[in-house]
Amino acid sequence: MYKNLIIAFFLMVLTDCGKAQSNHNESSLPATEFSEKLSKTKDAQLIDVRTPGEFQNGHLKNAMNIDWKADDFADKAATLDKDKPVFVYCMSGPRSSAAAEKLQEMGFKNVYEMQGGMMKWRNANLPQIKASTSTGMSLEQYKELLKSETPVLVDFYAEWCAPCKKMEPYLKKIAKEMPDKVKIVRINADENTELCKALNVSALPVLKLYKNNKVVWENLGFVTEDEVRKQISK
Repeated sequence: MYKNLIIAFFLMVLTDCGKAQSNHNESSLPATEFSEKLSKTKDAQLIDVRTPGEFQNGHLKNAMNIDWKADDFADKAATLDKDKPVFVYCMSGPRSSAAAEKLQEMGFKNVYEMQGGMMKWRNANLPQIKASTSTGMSLEQYKELLKSETPVLVDFYAEWCAPCKKMEPYLKKIAKEMPDKVKIVRINADENTELCKALNVSALPVLKLYKNNKVVWENLGFVTEDEVRKQISK
């Protein structure tokens, strides 16, 4: 009897965990599915949780800007209707994920977050509102930067990107110590959205090492200083 009760208990726990996992997956949507769900949802409340500066560089239609990192995020979010669906996005995903969790804690019943944020949205050629007229560096200008006898290491970064900030000091150190071996170019992804789209840069950080105008190595995500030096010295 006790054995049957134990088995029944574990089955119940596993079932509940399965439901929780399923609900999580249903609320975290790829850009195209997020777009479709948003368009079909009545009374949807759309929140852009990036900084005002990022918001100005392009945002989804009808989005309201509530900065996740601002001190008044919870106060502003509390003005929304908890009974109506909320759609959340940021630049690449981490902030919207944290904001979605916070909103659920606050009692919002239906919260959907976009996987990969605006970077994936733009990569999928989905529409956005351009509040800023600046498009940043063109692809032609980018190609001109690569015309160098010295290898060129391009660092795509953003101010909100934690791994980018962690890598910045050693990249500056390499640039100072190895000027004859590498030319390091840092490109702010937020200020060069069209270029990132053209180069298929949809997550950060990204390093691209060029020799004779050709990519010989590239890396997505955090990478150690030793590995970068190793690639430059090959």
